Parts: sequence; C-alpha cells; structure tokens
Amino acid sequence: MIRSTNGGVGTSTTAKTTVSWQDMTAILSDPTKAWGVQSGIHPDLHAIAFALSGNKAFIGSDGGVVRIDVSSPQDQSASCTHRVWNYDSGDPSTPPVPLQAPDLADCQELLNGVPTSISPLNDGLRDLQFQSVSFNPQNPGGDLLGGTQDNGTWSFTGSPSWLETVGGDGGQSGFDAVNGEAALGVRGADGRATLRYARHGGEYELQEAAGPEPGQQDGPRRRLGDNRVQLGGDLLLGGLRFECKAQWQNHSMIEIAREPVGAGTPGIEAEQFHLVLDTYALDLLAHHTAGPLRGTLGVSGLAQTNDTQGPIPVVPDARMHSGAAFAFEELEHGRWSFVAGARVDRRHLETDADAILGLPADSREDLEASADGGVLYRLSDALALNANAGRGWRAPSLFELYANGPHLGEARYELGNPDLEPERSFEAEAGVRVRRPRVKLDLSGFVNRIDRYIEAAPIGETRVVGADTLSVYEYTQADARLTGGALWAEIEAAAPLTLRAQADYVSGQNLALDRPLSWVPPLRAALGVECHRENLGWAERGTLGLEIEHVSEQTRLGPFDTATDPYTLLHLEAGMERRFGSRTFQLDLRVRNLADRTYRSFLSRYKGFAPDPGRNVVLRLSTVL
Repeated sequence: MIRSTNGGVGTSTTAKTTVSWQDMTAILSDPTKAWGVQSGIHPDLHAIAFALSGNKAFIGSDGGVVRIDVSSPQDQSASCTHRVWNYDSGDPSTPPVPLQAPDLADCQELLNGVPTSISPLNDGLRDLQFQSVSFNPQNPGGDLLGGTQDNGTWSFTGSPSWLETVGGDGGQSGFDAVNGEAALGVRGADGRATLRYARHGGEYELQEAAGPEPGQQDGPRRRLGDNRVQLGGDLLLGGLRFECKAQWQNHSMIEIAREPVGAGTPGIEAEQFHLVLDTYALDLLAHHTAGPLRGTLGVSGLAQTNDTQGPIPVVPDARMHSGAAFAFEELEHGRWSFVAGARVDRRHLETDADAILGLPADSREDLEASADGGVLYRLSDALALNANAGRGWRAPSLFELYANGPHLGEARYELGNPDLEPERSFEAEAGVRVRRPRVKLDLSGFVNRIDRYIEAAPIGETRVVGADTLSVYEYTQADARLTGGALWAEIEAAAPLTLRAQADYVSGQNLALDRPLSWVPPLRAALGVECHRENLGWAERGTLGLEIEHVSEQTRLGPFDTATDPYTLLHLEAGMERRFGSRTFQLDLRVRNLADRTYRSFLSRYKGFAPDPGRNVVLRLSTVL
C-alpha cells in the first residue's frame, strides 16, 4: 500500500514528476540495514477507512484489521543505500549490486514517510478459519494440519498452541504417505561408507466385493509403516574390493474395519489384525579381477521375527534364520563370454502354537542349492547369440504355510498348508541381440519347469466374516511348466524421431492335472514413438512420446480364472532439460491411460468388483545437487 499527500497537484502530463508516494506497508526495525520488518500490513487488502482528518487509517485484509498512524511520518530512506539487486535476469547466479540511480531514487521516495505506527487490532482473537483440516493416519488425534486463506498452514501436535509451518495461502493440507529419508556418507582414497535412514507410511482404503456395509460410506482401511536403517561400505585392500551391506527393517501392517454385530461395539472402527515384521540382513562380499576373469565371493545372513497382534491373528508368531554362501564369475575370451554362479542356502523357521488358529508349534529346516551358467557368442560387432540355464528354489512363505483368516481386499478367506515343500525350478533361455547404429533388437525365449509349484485354489466352501461371505482358498502344490518369449526393438527413424516396439507372452501349464495355470498374463504388445530435439532455445533438450499398449484376452483360462475383455491404452511422456545458473533441471510428465479408459486387468485381484485405475498423472522435477 502506498500513500500520496499531493495526488491532485499538476496535470496528467506533469503528475508523474510532481506527485510523490510513500510506502505504508511496513515499518523497519533498523533503517540502517537493508531489511527487517518491525510491523506491517497483511497482503490481500479488501477495505480502507480514514479518521482524524486522514491521519489514521483502518485497513481490512485477509489478516484482519490494522490501524495506521501517519500523524508523524518517519524517514527510513537510509535503508535504500544498503539494498542490492541482480540486474542480469538471464543469469540468477550473477552477484547482486547496489541499486542503480533510478531505483535508488524510487526507494528513497517511498521510504521517506513511512507510518508512525502500524497496530494490529485482532491480536489474541481466535478468528482464523480453516479451509481444510487433515490428520496423520498414524496419529489422528494428536497430529493435525489446517490450511487457511492467506494465513498459512498450522500444525497441532498435542500442545494448546498451534505452530505456523508454512506462510501465505495454506489452502488444502494433507499428510504424504512418503515420510522421507536421510543419508550420511564419508569417502576416502581406499573406500567409503554410507548410513541411510528411511521411513515410509500411509493409510489406504480397501476395495470390498460387496461394497460397504448397509448405512456405511466407507470400507476397511489398511495402515502401513516401514522403517529402514541401512549401512554400507567398501574397502580396497590389495587386489580385492571388500563390500559390506547391512540393514534393519521394521514393517507393520494394520487393517481397520467396523466391528460387526456381536463383536466388540458394533459399528465402531477397530483394529482387526496387526502384523509386525522385523528383518536383519547382512551381506559380506569380495570382488576380484584377474585379467579376463572377474567375479564375486560372498556370504549372507538373514533373521526375521513376525509378531502377530490384534484380535485376528491371521498367522502365528514366528522366527526365521537363514545363511548362504555364494560365488559368481565372468570370463571374457575373444568373441565368447561365460558366466557362472552357485549358491548354498540353509533356512530354519519356527512358529509358536496359536489356539485361535488351531495350530501347534512347528519348525522347518531347509538346505538347498542353486546354480546358473550362461554363454554369449558375438557373431559380429552388431550381432550376438546368448544362452542361459539355471536351477533355483523358493521356500513357502509364512502366509502360504499358516494363514487362517480373511483377505477382505481380495474378497476371500485364505487357509495355509503346513505340508507345503519348497519349490524347485530349472529354467533354460536363449536369445539373439542386435546392436547397429540405428537399430537395436532383443529377442528371447524361455522354458521353466517348476516342481511343487504353489498356488491358492478355492475349495468350494465359504466363511462369514462380519457382513461379508468369503470364498475359502487353500494353498496347494503341483508340478508346472512356464514357457514364453519377449521382443524389444528400437529404431532411430530420423535424427529427432525414435520408434519402439515390445511384446511378451507366457503360457503356464499344470503338469499334474494337464490344465492351464491360473493368473498367467495374456499376450501384451506396445508401439511407441518419441520425438526429441536439442537446443530449443527455451530448453537444452525436449522430448515428447506416445505409446499404444494392447493387452489381449486370455483364452487359456485356469479353473480359478475370471476372463476379462481385451483393452488398448494410450500413454504419454514429455520432458525437458533447462539450465538455471550452474545447475540443470529435468522436468518430466508421465500420463498413463491418457484417454481415461475403463478396463480390468486380467491379473488384478479386484477385477471381479472394481476396474483398474483411470488416468494417472505424474509430474517430477529433479536436479543433481
């Protein structure tokens, strides 16, 4: 706000040189310094009224009402000689310099008659009105955020007073599921070490097959929390590079739903189950290079504790310990490249007895080996053939072994099978790779034989959980085979234009029952085009791309599959690089399902009662610090 006491002097032609203006916005705490506001007016002014022949004014704004006294104006223009400005708008890194003569004169005119005092008249009044209030899902009663119109965003953490966390327009507020991370690292001539902490958490609404119960607007919610501490480092010693990776992870999953009739307080939200998993992992590696041979030797250890809390146990309390030793080697010989690896694992799992689940105490011991070998032959610089074969294994999960409870988000009741044995697989793969200046292509095919393949199958029974009637699924095993292939190609059609294509297909067969496996993805193909240019004037680089993705109908249905229609989606990607000062910033836009088409993925667990997500927009700004 500025004020003139001679606004009527002169004509329209001479007014700009004869009319003077004074700044009424603020009073400086020390006029011998460039900045420092002692008192001021809130922005976004709406009304003004004068009193005492104009020596006092009452200003109404988004911040309330203030009284301005201009009966004895102050000269604070000395501050102007201490102010600086960057006059090179094209380079923000240019050091600022003192105000140039025209700007210095304007500043001195505006500050030679600031108000005697600026007094807020609504101090102490609880007159802020929140536009929105949000709560932390992990502490809904003690961690709140409230957004206001031009009066900031305020935080409540349990004390009587609120803290202003952000100034200006508060608007809508909310808690992000990603809480953030911090890292600390040191680096020396022979090694380095890093320490990292990350926390992620959030609350998510779950879909229900039958929808919310009568008279309710919402369904169950799942609350997730994840804390991780990671320590890593490496050290050069002689001809070896030693590497250490250690991690502690605490993961919690809570499902909240309204109490059904006959349990607790009907209609009141309560915790249904609460799982806490603590994991401790350690890997020690030694990397070596000797001429054409290079590789890694290592050992690893893992310890897990599963604590089942809440009224529904779902799985029993359990402890798991495992250890492994492994080696991986690579050899280059002319046109040939060879790779080979081997690993031995020992795993011990023990569970406590649980009367609610009807399970006795149990323990399991697994000793398994896995190995892999591959070869690549370069027919020329542009063409290479590769083949790979390997044996692997997978232990049944705690849920596959001992689950006994509802999975409301998938509208089913799951029963584990303590008699499950580890899966064992043998896979062979072959492919061809083309790398030419304007053409890149990868084509591969595989066959994977899995002994004792684990899958969940309905047993023709139902269980009633609250208002939901859920089909019962039990985990079973049978030998199976997976076969498939993949194609990827990229063609530089012109200097600014790149074409891409990809496709993949998998076929699964239950060998024991001679029928298709359930939950095997159908044929998928995608075609894309990207236009990219350098030195655009407004950006160092810009890209714009479109992709058409088509997913076919799955015609090889397993006995537990539900068919879905084929669908085609359109995706968009755009990006630009722009240099500001000494840093380059990257702005990326990704839009999946640009046309916002309604479809159901064959692999979706919710396809029986909910479509897949519609248009999804991601905007990301990044730079290297």
